[in-house]
Amino acid sequence: MKATKFTPVIESSLRGRMVKVPDAIYECGGINILGKRIKSLLFTTDVAIITNNNANSIIAVYPFTPQLSITNAILNVASVPVFVGVGGGTTTGPRSVSLALQSELLGAYGVVVNAPMQNENIQMIDEAIDIPIIASVGSYHDDFLGKAKAGARIFNVTGGSHTADLVSHVRTIMGPEFPIIATGGDNDDQIRRTIEAGANAITYTPPSTSEIFKEVMVKYRQMND
Repeated sequence: MKATKFTPVIESSLRGRMVKVPDAIYECGGINILGKRIKSLLFTTDVAIITNNNANSIIAVYPFTPQLSITNAILNVASVPVFVGVGGGTTTGPRSVSLALQSELLGAYGVVVNAPMQNENIQMIDEAIDIPIIASVGSYHDDFLGKAKAGARIFNVTGGSHTADLVSHVRTIMGPEFPIIATGGDNDDQIRRTIEAGANAITYTPPSTSEIFKEVMVKYRQMND
């Protein structure tokens, strides 16, 4: 008789308030990046949340020009692989190349370039670093083949409510083996639909620290009533 697999669970009384990604994410196949199998990516730059979560990795992209001080802070507190943004819109060219190289030297597992990043700049980054480039794509009109040819080794599909359909479109163009990360939405059905469309890994946006703290304060008040 085949033995039933059992996974013991060890928890902490002080770290029980942890941000947990939806279980549905682990139905995807994952991407093996530098020896680490990645299925879930937590989309945040909040160091408190980065320290208290159960995701396989962190994707740290934010709407400001990338700064190494922020990258360093995130890498210092993360216990899992981190993928950091190095520009693509306002920040580009040699500055993005320099940020990418410095991020690799600080310990990043990969760099993320935003959708507007030109293919020439992706190629410049690819020539400078050893870690993978993750190119964000959010439109059916993105130059998927051009980005991959320039050096993007993974796509991060962010199509809002149309993400699953966009993943299916990208998969048709890029074939069955090209690595695709995608936003999974806020419920299990959307996550499963995105995985079925062809996503290998899923990003999850956690609640903010203020939202979590609001729930905690409600419990504290109830304890004192």
